Amino acid sequence: MEPKDLFENASEKPKESPLKSLETDLILYSETLKEIALEILEEKLSEFPIFIAHQHQVSLGEQVVDKEELSTEWNINVSFLEDFIRHGAILDEKVEFFKKSYKDPKNYVCLFVVVPEGANFVFFPYK
Repeated sequence: MEPKDLFENASEKPKESPLKSLETDLILYSETLKEIALEILEEKLSEFPIFIAHQHQVSLGEQVVDKEELSTEWNINVSFLEDFIRHGAILDEKVEFFKKSYKDPKNYVCLFVVVPEGANFVFFPYK
């Protein structure tokens, strides 16, 4: 690389984090996700609802938000802790740690965010 090459792309805007677009979409989805989480709790399906945010296909959970239908950037599937354990997404030895880390689902959406670099849990307050 030549020194001049360092400055050629200097004016290009840095690529925005995909989490920024997720935050924007979550503001739109917030009420719906909260209703779904409360329904899971009320029907005693699980004490630990988990929403999977993804931009491609994932085989975990059931899709509740389709980015194509809403012209947004993220799909959202719904699942819960027991399903993550059954599919090996949370190992048995990590279950207690997950439960202790889990935030109140009446106030926070638990997201399993899947991006090309990997996946991780994020808790986002309902808006």
